[in-house]
Amino acid sequence: MTKDGSMHDYDFAVAGGGPAGSSAAIALAQRGHRVVLFEREKFPRFHIGESLLPTANDYFAELGVTDEVEQACFPPKWGALLSTHDGAGGRTVDFTMTDEVSRAQTFQVCREVLDRILLERARAVGVDVREEHRVTTCEFDSQAATLDVAGPEGATTRLRVQALVDASGRHGLLSRKFNLRIEEPRLANIAVYSHFSNVPLIPGDRPTDIRLISCNDAGWFWMIPISDKLMSVGVVVPKALYLKWPRGSPEEMLERAIAETPVAAEIMSAAKREWPVRVEKDFSYSASAYAGDRWVLVGDAGSFLDPVFSTGVSIALESGIEAARELDRALRANRFSARQLARFSRRQKRRFKLFRRFVVGFYTPQFRDLFFSPEPPKQIFRAVVAVLAGNWRPRLRTRFRIELFFASIALQKRFDFSPRLAPRDPAAGFPGDRRAA
Repeated sequence: MTKDGSMHDYDFAVAGGGPAGSSAAIALAQRGHRVVLFEREKFPRFHIGESLLPTANDYFAELGVTDEVEQACFPPKWGALLSTHDGAGGRTVDFTMTDEVSRAQTFQVCREVLDRILLERARAVGVDVREEHRVTTCEFDSQAATLDVAGPEGATTRLRVQALVDASGRHGLLSRKFNLRIEEPRLANIAVYSHFSNVPLIPGDRPTDIRLISCNDAGWFWMIPISDKLMSVGVVVPKALYLKWPRGSPEEMLERAIAETPVAAEIMSAAKREWPVRVEKDFSYSASAYAGDRWVLVGDAGSFLDPVFSTGVSIALESGIEAARELDRALRANRFSARQLARFSRRQKRRFKLFRRFVVGFYTPQFRDLFFSPEPPKQIFRAVVAVLAGNWRPRLRTRFRIELFFASIALQKRFDFSPRLAPRDPAAGFPGDRRAA
């Protein structure tokens, strides 16, 4: 029993205050539940993952933060500008091509600002938000989830809740406890990135779209304007290829990658680095289960895919809202078993599987031949854009055209019916390519 005689201190606890944790906490509180959220760090704090998808607009509306996001004056994003390393191929990805999202325009965001908006919204709807607190241990039985939480001074508090939402990100509180994590060896990649000033925007009427530049190997660059002064610039390469790079500091390695990619070098010719260069590795994984007895995994705590199609924040928001719906049902039925929550787990696996197909495909030369083609088949490309806008449950005809897209990739492997835009030499380093070193 707790001090007030009830069996639980709160209905639900959330471990992690990023987009997944905040959205779960908000959505639970909106349903009238007592929620406590523990965040390891003190906000604002740096976080990568700065480009959103149009589906995020629906989640912002459901969470009640649309006005705050609009007022933050984030750079608008209508799609992407694709380019091969030498500019020989490429074109735009225009989210207005699809009518399968409610609003085509989304944002490039400074995560310190966006995450703070969401965390403050959680406070506003009644969530007990405790920054600089981390869940150290958790145990689950038929009556409750029992958590030990360490505060900023090191003191530990024990509390009981109906269920735990694990939104601990890559730290993976429950994935580690239950050995749930499934690594993605085909996506064992390294990201090297920083923020720069004095980087020119895209000419034309969509200057703040994301740039995606394919390297002359399996690597690629992102360029994301996150404010009126700063551009997030990073290169992603397969780990096997990264290990063959000449050794040097992270700064030297990023500079070398830029210099060896003509399109990137031209854009960055007058750029000034404003932040330390960061390196992240082995960031693609999923989970064998996303729910169990009195727990669920949301956002990066459950899975994360390569950043190439910017799915991270949208998946985090959606999975947090989905978790709240399922836990609300579980509380009303007073059943918190893995079986009761199995629908949530299945949904996370289906979404991951669809996006994974595109991400793994991107690291093949044939996918890039078609993806960067200046004149792709219009209807097929429109179907691809529907998914890249974040809609992982497209219409039947869209699903059919997506199958045609992947069938075309298979044909490209045999017949080269589309011009080759990606290298095939052994040094290119495409994962899973037997011809690659």
